[in-house]
Amino acid sequence: MTKRNTSTLLAQLGNRTDPRTGAVNPPIHLSTAYEHPGLGRSTGFDYARTKNPTRALLEEGFAELEEGDAAFACSSGMAAIGLVLSLFRPGDGILAPEDLYGGTYRLFEHYRRQYGIPVDYLPFDDPSEVERSITAGTKALFIESPTNPLLQEIDLEIYGKIAKKHGLLLIVDNTFYTPILQKPIVLGADIVVHSATKYLGGHNDVLAGLVVAKGEDLCGQLAAHHNAEGAVLSPFDSWLVIRGLKTLPLRMRQHEANAREIAERLRSEPSVKEVLYPGRGGMLSLRVRDPALVAPLLENLELIAFAESLGGVETFITYPSTQTHADIPQKERTRRGIDDSLLRLSVGIEDADDLIADLARAFELARQKIGNTAVPAT
Repeated sequence: MTKRNTSTLLAQLGNRTDPRTGAVNPPIHLSTAYEHPGLGRSTGFDYARTKNPTRALLEEGFAELEEGDAAFACSSGMAAIGLVLSLFRPGDGILAPEDLYGGTYRLFEHYRRQYGIPVDYLPFDDPSEVERSITAGTKALFIESPTNPLLQEIDLEIYGKIAKKHGLLLIVDNTFYTPILQKPIVLGADIVVHSATKYLGGHNDVLAGLVVAKGEDLCGQLAAHHNAEGAVLSPFDSWLVIRGLKTLPLRMRQHEANAREIAERLRSEPSVKEVLYPGRGGMLSLRVRDPALVAPLLENLELIAFAESLGGVETFITYPSTQTHADIPQKERTRRGIDDSLLRLSVGIEDADDLIADLARAFELARQKIGNTAVPAT
């Protein structure tokens, strides 16, 4: 089969899969059961938890996109991480960055308490420090790159070599960059996870997760756990993710173009102390000069929505301290750099000038609300 470029692969995802009708858009197969032609014979589909035609289209296409051997569509991003964690046994250790999505931290802590799977957190800014922290019990490195919410890029290729040297799994959460900007398996990862709710679905209308893996044995283990646990993606939600993926390259270009422009403009905003943007992708974070600005700023935004989640066509702003990272104890959260001045912006595909005007207006009203104390003296 001819290898296609990414944009072509995604635009054509699921097409020409219904030769009986010639339907261009792939059909949604809602049936949970499939008739057997005879004893010991199967069409390849037996029961929807094990395999579904619509979900299979998504999984096969996404495995090809991430250049893995198999993909597993899950009922949420956290279900995807849960599927990966099902590979571990009591005593199996994981090393992870300190800057990590709060939901992942919460699940890691649950597995630590409930199943005896220890997770140790490191800055991951010094590969030699991470390598020194590997023990006989360490089984995996779990990395977000860029990290959430401080947007720190981690060199996956370096950590892929370290993982291989020590016989560890390298697991990468690729939600923020998507396969359009980064392919972790190509860089040495064994497993890639996504909250497909975010950029892959792209429209804030579907809850989904994806896991992609490389290697027959690893894929076989994940397939067995996926079927046994049953946290699979429904046919309709699988179709929604397929629909979203078709425009992913176009959307990522606009997300990134807008984010670059907004990051540059925010650096000159008098009430902003720091802008955290890795130079690519659609996510950025910022610190305001005075935490008192946060509430009136959020209340005065008209276009940008104060909401949890990210990666949709609409721009969202999030306050990690009380939303995405609230489950990390406050003292530890602050030590990790997630303080009360930090805001996270998921930049959508609206006109950048409109987004910039919305932020400028909200900042001005917020300054008026607190008496302009957040503007440094000149």
